[in-house]
Amino acid sequence: MANITPIKKETHQNIKIATKRDLSNVSNQHIAPITAPEYSQAATSYPIVLVKDQGTERYRSVVMLGLEAGENLYYKEDSWSAVYVPQSISMSPFSLGLDPEKEKTLTACVDLDSKFVGEDKDHELFDAEGNDTEFFKGVQDSLGRLYDNEVMNEKFIKELLDNDLLLELELNVNFAAGETKKLVGLYSVDEKKLQALSDEQVLDFHKRGLFIPIHAMLGSVGQVNRLAQLRNQSESPAKINAIRFTPVTAEAEKK
Repeated sequence: MANITPIKKETHQNIKIATKRDLSNVSNQHIAPITAPEYSQAATSYPIVLVKDQGTERYRSVVMLGLEAGENLYYKEDSWSAVYVPQSISMSPFSLGLDPEKEKTLTACVDLDSKFVGEDKDHELFDAEGNDTEFFKGVQDSLGRLYDNEVMNEKFIKELLDNDLLLELELNVNFAAGETKKLVGLYSVDEKKLQALSDEQVLDFHKRGLFIPIHAMLGSVGQVNRLAQLRNQSESPAKINAIRFTPVTAEAEKK
């Protein structure tokens, strides 16, 4: 269980971070957050979809790492089967969290229970005078960029919603043994509605760079074949014959 704690020099003066860190902390994670500025790079390896938080109308964008909860097909024996690693994953054991001493203020946090954190590790967060080390300054800069990207991602998803461009999808999986499986609650961009945008909307989207993440998301759906390939190369006995996204129709929703 993670122990995410805001970093304070008064209590974490002696905390250090290991130089060599792997991605074992997400070895059982089947999705990971991704931001719109990352879509183009992420689309080369992962399917990018939107999911809706349970009990709310809030959407968030994620990359699919597996086909069921607890399955990460990209992580195996301390290696990662993709060139690009999402920022949300690569920052571990660091993350952004609310500062308990400053209302509505985000601050750098660390997972104190991570195996990469301890007084016997390599990189100090604070020097002998209690000042931030260059290592910690670099971490803070990276977390700042991640925050900026998350803000941009929220605005991008709002644009999709405001222009009614979301399409609900289901992922249909046919297994070699004859079974079938359907993953639901996934969303992407509706290509037909995208093509129906007015000339004024197209020009506006183009000027604001919205087509870059849109086309990256649309192009990424083909990466479900990579998920199938990785599953078939794994030790799982449930091999896949076919896999594809299909739109959820209004008629299907009524059933």
